[in-house]
Amino acid sequence: MSRGKVSDIVHSNVGAMIVNIALAYLLFMLTRVVFALENYTTFIPQLTWASLWTVLKGALVFDTSAIMYLNIVYIVLTLFPLHIKETDAWHRAMRWLFVITNGLGLAMNLTDSVYFKYTGRRTTMTVFDQFGAENNLLGIFMTELWNHWYLLLIFAVMIFLLWLLFVTPRLKVYRTGLQYYGSQALSLLLALVLAVVGMRGSVTAGTKPIAINHANRYASRPVEASLVLNTPFSMIRTIGKKAFITPQYIDLALMEATYSPIHCPDTVPPLATGKNVVVLIVESMGKEYMGYFNHDIDGYNGYTPFLDSLATRSLTFTHSFACGRISMDAMPSILCGIPMMVETFFLTPASLNKIEGLPLHLDKMGYTTAFFHGGHNISMGFNAFGHAIGFERYYGLDEYCAAPGTAGMDDFDGKWAIYDEPFLNYTAGVLDTLPQPFMATVFTASNHHPYSLPEQYSHGELGDNGSLPIHRTARYTDNALRLFMKHAAKQPWYENTVFVITADHTNLTDHARYQTDLGLYEVPIMFFTPDGSLPAVTRDDVVAQHSDVTPTLLALLGYGECYVAFGNNLLDTSPEDSWAFNYNNGVYQLVTSDYLLQFDGEQVTGVYAWRTDPLLHTNLVGKVDTTTAEQKLKALIQQYMSRMNEDRLTDVEVG
Repeated sequence: MSRGKVSDIVHSNVGAMIVNIALAYLLFMLTRVVFALENYTTFIPQLTWASLWTVLKGALVFDTSAIMYLNIVYIVLTLFPLHIKETDAWHRAMRWLFVITNGLGLAMNLTDSVYFKYTGRRTTMTVFDQFGAENNLLGIFMTELWNHWYLLLIFAVMIFLLWLLFVTPRLKVYRTGLQYYGSQALSLLLALVLAVVGMRGSVTAGTKPIAINHANRYASRPVEASLVLNTPFSMIRTIGKKAFITPQYIDLALMEATYSPIHCPDTVPPLATGKNVVVLIVESMGKEYMGYFNHDIDGYNGYTPFLDSLATRSLTFTHSFACGRISMDAMPSILCGIPMMVETFFLTPASLNKIEGLPLHLDKMGYTTAFFHGGHNISMGFNAFGHAIGFERYYGLDEYCAAPGTAGMDDFDGKWAIYDEPFLNYTAGVLDTLPQPFMATVFTASNHHPYSLPEQYSHGELGDNGSLPIHRTARYTDNALRLFMKHAAKQPWYENTVFVITADHTNLTDHARYQTDLGLYEVPIMFFTPDGSLPAVTRDDVVAQHSDVTPTLLALLGYGECYVAFGNNLLDTSPEDSWAFNYNNGVYQLVTSDYLLQFDGEQVTGVYAWRTDPLLHTNLVGKVDTTTAEQKLKALIQQYMSRMNEDRLTDVEVG
C-alpha cells in the first residue's frame, strides 16, 4: 500500500478516530505508571512479572470502559453521516472536545495518585458528599499543587500531546453521495456496538456490566485493584448506585444461627458502673508510629513516647484493626458498632435510618454527652452525624474561637482545624465543667496532611522528625495528648473515668508489615482506667476492632438493654471467637484468631495464616478448611446489608 493511501486512511474520519482513541489509551496507561510510582511502596515491591501482566490486562478492560464513556460524544459527532460536518470549524470543535474530555480523565487519574495515600482506593462519587461541606478545599488543593508540582507538569505535557498529536480528518479525502453516507453510517453503527461492548466490559449478552469489584479478578492483592482501575471509571460507575444490596448467601435461619449483631445485657458483672467515658480518636495514629507495637523492628523506637507509656498501663490489644481507611468510617465503627462496608455509612441513604450510638445508650443511663473536634463545625459531617447518634453538645472551631482565654483563629492550622495542643487544652477545660457522669469523644486533627506544626515546634523541638512527614506530627500529637492527660490527672473526675485510645485509620508507612492488606488497618485500641478497674495487660490472643469499642464499653458500664452492633465485648469473648472485619477495594476481609479470609462477594480469593505469615506471602486457598469462617463472613455481610436496606439497625428482634 502506498504512503499516500495509508495517509488517506489515517486522515479519514474512521482512521483519525482510531488514532486519537489509541492516543487516549496510551496516556491513560501512562497515568497508571505515575499512580504506581507515586505510591511506590504500596505496589512496586510486591509486583511480580506475572502479576504485572495480569494487572495490565485488567487495566485495558477498565480503561476501555472509561475511554468509551469519555469519548462517546466525540465518536458519534465524528462519524455521524451528515456531510455538513466536513468543515474546518467542525473538526476544530472535535479537537477541543477530545482534549477537554480526555484531559479531565487524565486529571482525575493524576489527582488520585496523591489522594490514594489517604483512602487506599480509587475515588468514587461519594467524594462530593465527603467534602461537600468543606470550605477550605481551594487552599488544600493549592497546597497539594505546590507539593506535587511535577504532576502538574506531567498533566501539562499530556494536554499538549493530546492537542499536538490529535489527527484531524482531511477534507480532500471525502467523497459525496451514497458511498460517503453509507460508509459513515456503517462505521458509526460498528463503532457504537464496539463502544457499548467496551463500556460494559464484555461481549457476552445477558451479563452485567463490569463494576469496581470486578477489578479484583486481575489483582493478586485487593489493594492492586486500584492499580487495575482508573478514576474516571470509578466515578462514572458509582453515579446513582445503591451501596447496599442484600445477598442471599444462606437462608435466614442459618444466618441468624451463624451470626447475629444483637447484644443483650451481659451476665458478667460490670466493672465500671457510673464511670465517665472519654474516647480519644487520634487522627492517623496507626500502630506503625508507636514503638510499643514494634519491638521486632531493630533499632525502632517509634514517635509516641507518651502513648507507648500509656499502653503499658492499659488493657491493650496487640492485634487491633480499624474498620475503614478514612475518618468518616471511624465514627460509625467506634461509636455505633457499624463498620464500613462498600461505602462510608453516613454518605449513604442508610444514614437516614434509625440508629442508636453510644451517646444515645448512655443518655438513658443519665450521662451528659459531648463531642469535640477542632475543625469547622460542618467539617466531615461530624456535627450532623454526632447529633443523629445522640450527642447533646458539640464543641468545634466555632465554640473554640468564642471561648474566653483561647487564641481563636490564631491557633488554626490554616487548612483543617485548631492545632491539637491548644484544642486539647480547651477540651480538658470544658470536661472539668461537664456534669458527671459524662461521655465525651475527642477527635484530634493535627496528625494529618499537610503535616504542619505550630511555629514553636517546627524545628525539631520534640525530637527526631523521622523519615516521613507524618512522623513529626505524630510526635506533636503524642505530646499534646501527654499534656491533656497531665491536666486531666489533676481533676476530680479523672480517677472515675474510662479512657479509650484509638486511631481513626492508618496513614503513610515505612515498613512492609503495615503495607499489606491487613497492615493497612492496624491501629491501637487501648482501655485505660486510672483507678485500675481494668487490668493493665496486653492481650495477644484476642483480635480486636473498632466496632468492638461500643459493646465493650456498654458491658463495662452495665448497660441494661439489648442493642445492635457489629462487634464483640472484648472482655467476654474467647480468643477463638474474636474477629475483625474490613472492606478492602471490593474485597471483604475477615480476621479470625488464625486466618485472614478474603472474599470478593462470590468466592474466597485469599486465606493467610497472618500470625506466622505477617507479610501475607503464602495464599492458602484450597489448602486449609475455612468453611466455618466463610459462613460467618457471609452471615455478617447478609445481616449488615439486610438491616441497612430494611431500616433495622435498632431492631433487636431475631428473624
